Amino acid sequence: MSELLDLSSAIVDAWSTPGGPPPGAVEGPTNRVTNELTAIDDGLAFIESFSNVVAFRTDDGLVLFDASSVFTGRGATASLRAWADDPVHTLVYTHGHVDHVGGSGHLAADGAERGHAAPTVVGHQAVADRFARYRETNGWNLAINARQFGPGFGGGTTRRDGTQVPFLPDDVAVCDVTYRESMELSVGGLEAELHHDRGETDDHTWAWIADRKVLCAGDMFIWVSPNCGNPQKVQRYPMEWAAGLRRMADLGAELLMPGHGPPIAGSDDIARVLGSAAEYLESITSQTLEMMNAGARLDDIVHTVRVPDELAGLPWLRPIYDEPEFVVHNIWRLYGGWYDGNPAHLKPAPDDAVAAEVASLAGGADRLARRALELSSAGDHRLAGHLIEFAGRAAPADEEIRRARATVFAERARQERSTMSKGVFSWAARSASPGPKG
Repeated sequence: MSELLDLSSAIVDAWSTPGGPPPGAVEGPTNRVTNELTAIDDGLAFIESFSNVVAFRTDDGLVLFDASSVFTGRGATASLRAWADDPVHTLVYTHGHVDHVGGSGHLAADGAERGHAAPTVVGHQAVADRFARYRETNGWNLAINARQFGPGFGGGTTRRDGTQVPFLPDDVAVCDVTYRESMELSVGGLEAELHHDRGETDDHTWAWIADRKVLCAGDMFIWVSPNCGNPQKVQRYPMEWAAGLRRMADLGAELLMPGHGPPIAGSDDIARVLGSAAEYLESITSQTLEMMNAGARLDDIVHTVRVPDELAGLPWLRPIYDEPEFVVHNIWRLYGGWYDGNPAHLKPAPDDAVAAEVASLAGGADRLARRALELSSAGDHRLAGHLIEFAGRAAPADEEIRRARATVFAERARQERSTMSKGVFSWAARSASPGPKG
């Protein structure tokens, strides 16, 4: 068994014992961006990267699942070529997120240098619509990725001629073959079933290679809590996601290849992680819908719904990228629209007008800022955030208030666990600092 499989097996086994894991048990990896290839067996390899690449060697060439990102595609391709110099016959996209398709340009360039024919690219029919949306909303996607991950991430860097690299790289390979619900993929002795389930995306594919009992899950499973509530991204589908996870769990797979994090071996461990991820989504959804059906406001639901302790403690469901309360927002949007139940929010006054009025009632924006700092020091970061935003909007040119705003949100970012929260609050701290906004 490879080091990767030893690692995942130790984690799942430790947290599957009655009474929980022993003291000091490893909690599990997040996403190790090494671009290192592990040969699972003679004809199957796994590349750990920002998003993973799965490679099968067949009689007709390589079949790959995903190409990693524009930033890691070159390294992933180099690792692939150290393992096999066969032509890439087929590239399957598990979905159209740029961290899974952005490296396809590096892969194609490498093949062209070797004199290989371009691979056939396969994906769900909605991948093309995603690519079109990315091009239409290029500026928006660059901005939200800069907030979520930091300046310059995910595209947006400047070329030598002064033009900007787009969010979706120009050289990303488009799909040659698409399907709607399922399809059989047969290449050089490899027989794979491709299945579509909406979950994190509306264009997701997972693959089942029955004769080898291998499951290529893409981002249906990513070793952290499901990315089902991202506050800056489009709609997610929690119950369809959960149903897909349960379908995969019932297959009896002996090897699970996820989109992020290490592979998992053993049918019991695979059923455990997939089943618990499904239960996580089902629990949040059922709690949210129960309160919606009882007439609760979004604010009440967000501050009431909780993940059951037996799920919240699992290392593969930690909220270190997305968070349960964000999933609640997404469920509300899916079933209830954008109105949150607060009548003042239906047709609100401009934020700046509200801030100016609150500052006036408080005796000045400086008083709001001082109180925000007090609350932040006392650990009430949520309330501090409201007050410092009022202060900053009421007195946007006040350097002392700008510094206070930077302090409040920098501390808020330091306290958070998830990438999404840390990213947005860090962006707020940078944009509040004296000097150029970032």
